[in-house]
Amino acid sequence: MAQESQSYDHHTRWDPAFHFFVLPIFVIALIMTLIHFFAHFAHSDFRENFHAFLLILLAIALLTLVFKERTYSLKVQDRVIRLEERLRLTQLAPEPLRSRIPELTVDQLCGLRFASDAEVAKLAERALNEKLSRADIKKAIKTWRPDYWRV
Repeated sequence: MAQESQSYDHHTRWDPAFHFFVLPIFVIALIMTLIHFFAHFAHSDFRENFHAFLLILLAIALLTLVFKERTYSLKVQDRVIRLEERLRLTQLAPEPLRSRIPELTVDQLCGLRFASDAEVAKLAERALNEKLSRADIKKAIKTWRPDYWRV
């Protein structure tokens, strides 16, 4: 299966199993537990209400777990991207810019990963001088270097 070319307008990745299955199921589970709790609250005894409340807590805990797992994996990817881009800039940037590489933020480095080797050094210098955001860096890229591994 051929991969679509990437650009600023078309570079976000959707993980169908996460975005269209796992996440909706857990959100629906939370909504259903809330509906069950409030629909039966007045007509149930303490023990049934307590069990329904525990189901709500369980649904919230599982939904939190899903979001935390997603956040953790994205944070690890950002750290790997930071390392890769610092290494790439060390190889491609002129000497005066190399000493400024640690000043780049993780967001800036994540934006620079899409820049071609020919333009990454100048764009990094511009990002530092103008305090460009991740989105601004991506918009400034002329030759897009795709990243098909990000999820």
